[in-house]
Amino acid sequence: MQSSVSIAKSKLPNVGTTIFTVMSTLAHEHDAINLSQGFPGFPIDPRLSELVMEAMTAGINQYAPMAGLPILREAISKKLETMYGCTYDSDTEVTVTAGATQALYTAIGSFVGEGDEVVIFTPAYDSYAPAVRVHGASPIYVQLKAPVYSVPWDEVRKVVSRKTRMIIINSPHNPSGTLLTREDLIELEKIVSGSDIIVLSDEVYEHIVLDGKRHVSSCEIDGLRQRTIAVFSFGKTLHATGWKLGYAVGPRELMSEFRKVHQYNVFSANSPMQHAIANYLQDESKYLGLGQFFQAKRDFFLDKLKGSRFEWVPTQGTYFQLLNYSNISQGLDVDVAREWTKKYKVASIPISVFYHASLDEKMLRFCFAKEDEELARAAEILRQI
Repeated sequence: MQSSVSIAKSKLPNVGTTIFTVMSTLAHEHDAINLSQGFPGFPIDPRLSELVMEAMTAGINQYAPMAGLPILREAISKKLETMYGCTYDSDTEVTVTAGATQALYTAIGSFVGEGDEVVIFTPAYDSYAPAVRVHGASPIYVQLKAPVYSVPWDEVRKVVSRKTRMIIINSPHNPSGTLLTREDLIELEKIVSGSDIIVLSDEVYEHIVLDGKRHVSSCEIDGLRQRTIAVFSFGKTLHATGWKLGYAVGPRELMSEFRKVHQYNVFSANSPMQHAIANYLQDESKYLGLGQFFQAKRDFFLDKLKGSRFEWVPTQGTYFQLLNYSNISQGLDVDVAREWTKKYKVASIPISVFYHASLDEKMLRFCFAKEDEELARAAEILRQI
C-alpha cells in the first residue's frame, strides 16, 4: 500500500504555473511569435562573451565571496554614485545576487514575518505576493488603473497601519511601463517618515527609460535611502536574462540583515560572469544608450501597428507595450491572449493576471525586445485582427 504526503498545509495553496510559462509554452506549441515573456530576442555584446571566457581561462571559476566579487561591488558603487549621486560602501552596502527575483525574495524574507503587512501596488510583478505569503505576512493591495497607472497616495495612507512592515515599489513599472516621479517618491517619504517601514524598490528596468525621461531612483531621496533596499538587474541591462545576475543595495544596517538570509538562499552568484561584468561596466556607453535603443524598438513596433484597431499609450519605460483591444473584442483578456496565440500566432500576456482581484481592462502586454523583422511580422498580424 502506497502512502502519500498531505499538502493540506501548503504555504501557497492557490499558486500554479506562472502565466509567463503558460504563454511561452503555448507559443511554442502553436509556432507563434512569442512577445509574451520578457526576454530579448537578440544576442548579447560579443565583447561580454569574450570577457567571460577570459575570466574562465584565468581560473575565476570557484565560489565568489558571499557578497559578490569586490571588483564588481566597487563598479556598482561607482555606477550608482555617477547616476544618482548617492554613495554606497562596496564592502558593506552592496550585495551581488543570483538575479533580481532572488534579491526581492531575500529582502522580503529578511524583514517580513508572521502577522506583518506588505503594501503592493497592482498590477504587480508576480513574485511579490507569494514571497510575502510564504513568510507568513499579508499582502495589502493598492490598485492602479489604466491608462496612466498613477499611484493614489491618499489610498496608500489609508491602508498603512502599525502592522505595515514593508512597501514594495517598482519603477520603471512592469507591466504598465509607467514611471514614478520625484514627487511620487517624496509622497512615499512622507508616508513612511517616523515609522519602521522598509521600502523595497524594484528598479530592474532603470536604464530602459524612453522619450528623454529620466529614471528617479529611491536612492536619490534622502528620507527613503536610509530605509530602502533597492534591487537592480544585469540581465535586463545586458540582454542576458539567462545569466541570472543582479544586485541589491541598502544602508549597512539593512544590508547586514539581507546578507544573513542571502547566504542561505544561494551563498554566492556566478564568479566568471561577475568578473566579466565588472570589466564591461567600465564603459558607461554600454548601458547609458539603452533608452535610445529600446525607444527605437518601441517606435518601430507602434509605427507598424498604425491602422490597427488597438489603442495605446506609448510606454515610458521597460521593453513592454500595453495594447487595449476593446475595439476588437469584449472577451476576457486571458481568453483573448490564449485564443490569439493559437489562431493568429502571436503570444502576449493578459494584464488581469497581474492584479490580486478580477480587473479586466482589455489590455495585453507585448514585449518589443525583439529583432525588427519579428516585430514587423507580429505587427502585421495584429493589424489584420
